[in-house]
Amino acid sequence: MGQFKTDQLVDRLEATAKARQATLARFRARPAADDPVVLARQAARHTVVQARDVRASEREIARLAAEADREAAALAAKERAEAEIARQIAEKAARQADLAAEQKAARDARFAARKARARR
Repeated sequence: MGQFKTDQLVDRLEATAKARQATLARFRARPAADDPVVLARQAARHTVVQARDVRASEREIARLAAEADREAAALAAKERAEAEIARQIAEKAARQADLAAEQKAARDARFAARKARARR
């Protein structure tokens, strides 16, 4: 049977210290905030963000324009429908007026015929 390999306290403390040193070395190796590489990277990010904002605003403008076009088309369709209804109402009124005139003429003709028979 094999023995378990157990770390001693000193070994664990040394490993922890080495890990801290490695983390500190990575942190110190980072370029400073005023380094030209960092500034160039920040400028590139800023440019990307601005381009993204421009595209988002263009999409919003296009969406609003399409919405306005849809509303205008709906309004035009509503106006056409109202004009068609008004035309139909006017046409119906004209037909009713013609019918009333024909009925009055027929009634007047019957009345005149009755008067003429009565005078004979």
